[in-house]
Amino acid sequence: MDRYSDMAILIAVVDAHGFSPAARKLKMTHSAISKRVQRLEERLGTQLLSRTTRSMTLTQAGEKYVQAARPILEDIQALEAAVVHESDAPRGTLKVSAPNALGQYHVVPALIDFMRLYPDLKIDLTLTDAIVDIRHERIDVAIRSGALSDPSLVAHKLSANERLVCASPAYLEAHGVPAEPGELADHPCLKLNFESRFNDWEFRTSTSRTIPIEGGFTCNSLDAIRTLCLAGMGIARLPRYMVNEDVQAGRLIPLLQAFSSPSTSAIYALRAAGDYVPAKTRVFIAFLAERLTAACLNEHPSSRQP
Repeated sequence: MDRYSDMAILIAVVDAHGFSPAARKLKMTHSAISKRVQRLEERLGTQLLSRTTRSMTLTQAGEKYVQAARPILEDIQALEAAVVHESDAPRGTLKVSAPNALGQYHVVPALIDFMRLYPDLKIDLTLTDAIVDIRHERIDVAIRSGALSDPSLVAHKLSANERLVCASPAYLEAHGVPAEPGELADHPCLKLNFESRFNDWEFRTSTSRTIPIEGGFTCNSLDAIRTLCLAGMGIARLPRYMVNEDVQAGRLIPLLQAFSSPSTSAIYALRAAGDYVPAKTRVFIAFLAERLTAACLNEHPSSRQP
């Protein structure tokens, strides 16, 4: 029994909203289509379609099966197309996961240009600060920062992740400029409200100090912290990719630069380990690496195919 074709036939029936239109599309008889679906249900030991004389709907098991089967079918089709046509052009659906702030500032703008280069490629983007299970969620590329230790994933470094301690001119005029890291204890600092190394501000001093920050405002959004920093509500430590334009425009002032510690953090593109890497994954990682590197250097490259 051809499990791949059974899967494709069921999805065709669902997409065509019936056996007859699916049969016409697949150039098969109504009876043959019905028998293949019935055989699939018998093999799985559960009903996938609820049929009446007037309608056809997926059962709960059917919805679960089709949801899982679609990306599998797309991957098989993309692989076969690449082999048969000797083509390595990106195709299918590219599933991307990225943190909210990095996604809004750089991944989404990069995807706009990427989609213009590859208009036949479908994009499924999830922005979340939660750690996504790449294999379970069938994510093609997950963007993350910080240390990585999962041997089932392959990490491609996209760029450094330098962070700047900064404040608005209005805040500094009202509260003064801290001359050394220890003086941050006298200032309201804006920080994340979940356990994170992001809240340990590292400085290069005679004792190589890492200062745990205590602040009057905490939240779970870097974007919100940037907004409060711009409004003069305190001092923040934010990724350079978020505040480059603010610093250039004078809206934020970098602080304690003489004590800046070389950044050991980086931004990575993660993918599941394996010998076969689809063209859509390879091309997008290369494209994003170019864009993020340029952004961190404050360049503005023209969009071009990698």
